[in-house]
Amino acid sequence: VQLVESGGGLVQPGGSLGLSCAASGFTFSRFDMSWYRQAPGKERELVATITNAGGSTNYLDSVNGRFTISRDNAKNTVYLQMNSLKPEDTAVYYCNAVSSAGWNFWGQGTQVTVSS
Repeated sequence: VQLVESGGGLVQPGGSLGLSCAASGFTFSRFDMSWYRQAPGKERELVATITNAGGSTNYLDSVNGRFTISRDNAKNTVYLQMNSLKPEDTAVYYCNAVSSAGWNFWGQGTQVTVSS
């Protein structure tokens, strides 16, 4: 099982960044997918979730309207488009896969830094 995040980097406040998470080793379409983030000295928090068929999404209040989660089940990939980025969005972003059977997988994380 692998979840490989990509797309992190340094961006100025107000800028945009797109993250991708490529999945392999499991039946991607059966899993709800989420993005979490963890800033230094803080607990990991749930940023956004998309259900297995992509029919429903949920967002952390502070990113709602700025971030968009999407998925392509044909490509086994989940995305997080981040717009109007703020310094407080700086964190390591993790991809997570959860099934109704209780399987739970994590990626290794990708650093997002919002700074001028």
